[in-house]
Amino acid sequence: MSVTDKRRTFRALHQSGCFVIPNPWNAGSARYLQGLGFKALATTSSGYAHSLGYSDGGVTRDMVLAHCREIAQAADVPVNADFEGGYADDPDEVAANVRLCIDTGVAGLSIEDFTGNDANPLYDFEMAVKRVRATRDAIDKAGGDVIFTARTEGFIRSRPDLDETIRRLKAFADAGADCLYSPGIRTREQIAATVKAVSPKPINFLNSGALGYTVSELAAMGVRRISVGGTLARVAMHAFVQSARQISQEGKFDSFAGLVSNAELNKFFHEDLSRRPKT
Repeated sequence: MSVTDKRRTFRALHQSGCFVIPNPWNAGSARYLQGLGFKALATTSSGYAHSLGYSDGGVTRDMVLAHCREIAQAADVPVNADFEGGYADDPDEVAANVRLCIDTGVAGLSIEDFTGNDANPLYDFEMAVKRVRATRDAIDKAGGDVIFTARTEGFIRSRPDLDETIRRLKAFADAGADCLYSPGIRTREQIAATVKAVSPKPINFLNSGALGYTVSELAAMGVRRISVGGTLARVAMHAFVQSARQISQEGKFDSFAGLVSNAELNKFFHEDLSRRPKT
């Protein structure tokens, strides 16, 4: 599938229904998720950072651009880039970085309003909106076919104010975002309020942790897109940590029981390789 086709497909997925967009952290996890039939994927800033030994937010712009390119090229389905805050404060600099992200071949990207400063975590309202407008302008100048998701981070940055979240989501929608996202909202009431606030534009819901919502339940609430953030990467890291601790602290290898076999993974990736388009 060409980059143009991926972007067209990704846009169509946002028009109706509800789909899950899981978050791989490397090429192998991307290919496996694609093999399970997921129609789109999204990068995860935390999953990628942790896989390299960095804290979330600790990797550079150029590292993230290289990662986005790797995942976009590895996947035959659309990929959305977690582009964090655009790796700049100034709207014009955000726009320049967004153009670089578009060039990696992603079908969508997200920009958030987190400043990187826990003491003052959100850009003030007007600056946040300016950054969204700058991103919209950069995407339009690049052809306009990349889906733009605007995120407001209050609920995961110690500012859980639903009224302010909705104010920002509505302003971001008016400023040109295609999809809206507020990670950290949890209750049915919060979900319903955000869906209603930006309708008919789609909402991405972060279904991480043990929230207990099924795809069908979220679809019934009006959610269009469901992501899991770094949770799948943490599932893998959790298994690794627990196993390594058992070996280190108890001298036991019980955690190796029941694992997927090397032969099974070899078979999957061998068959997957044979299905990849020739270049």
